[in-house]
Amino acid sequence: MSESVLVYSTESGRIKEEKARPLRSKGDGIVRIQRQTSGRKGAAVSVITGLDLLDQELKKLATELKKRCGTGGSVKNGNIEIQGEKRDLLKVLLEEKGFIAKLVGG
Repeated sequence: MSESVLVYSTESGRIKEEKARPLRSKGDGIVRIQRQTSGRKGAAVSVITGLDLLDQELKKLATELKKRCGTGGSVKNGNIEIQGEKRDLLKVLLEEKGFIAKLVGG
């Protein structure tokens, strides 16, 4: 059997198919900041997990954190990655924003 999908209608025009957004698990309200080096050729990255924010808010927060830390970074899979060992500074900045932050890992 063929599964047909409606792509155009004479009344409304082109019909765009909405992509299914991956669901992120709800956290426990604690933002965790960990240091990772695996798969990065020894370069340290501070990864912030547990933020229950929409994608746009997450990108805005990441941009602000990168500016305050004076370094680069990105948003991947609902996590913020900040280049370098900036865990202590990130903890202070996130607590100023009202988040409960915790340093995890070594």
